[in-house]
Amino acid sequence: MRFFARLAITMLVFLVLSALFQDQFRVDNWLTALGAALVLAVLNTIIKPILTILTLPLTFLTFGLFTIVINALMLELTADLVGGFDFLNFGWAMLTAIILSLVNTMLTTDLRVNVERK
Repeated sequence: MRFFARLAITMLVFLVLSALFQDQFRVDNWLTALGAALVLAVLNTIIKPILTILTLPLTFLTFGLFTIVINALMLELTADLVGGFDFLNFGWAMLTAIILSLVNTMLTTDLRVNVERK
């Protein structure tokens, strides 16, 4: 259940950001956003742990801020794999990674609290 909730949240964030920043971030339609969210979920499951381990010293030195760069790299890799999903530059991928992390943290924490109450 949480996987599908996170997938829907990610898809909605992609759609909202592409509507707000049309020249900097492009998502063709909701199916493209859903495909990008699925690809990102797979990349985060398979490749992100390896990158996190390899960059652990750098992440430690930057007090965890390098994680944003790793998330932006995952988004750029997603953009390379999914057609109709693209960023103007790496800075927009980083901004998207920050916004996506904040929204996911806020909403999934709220979902977890609501599920635990029931």
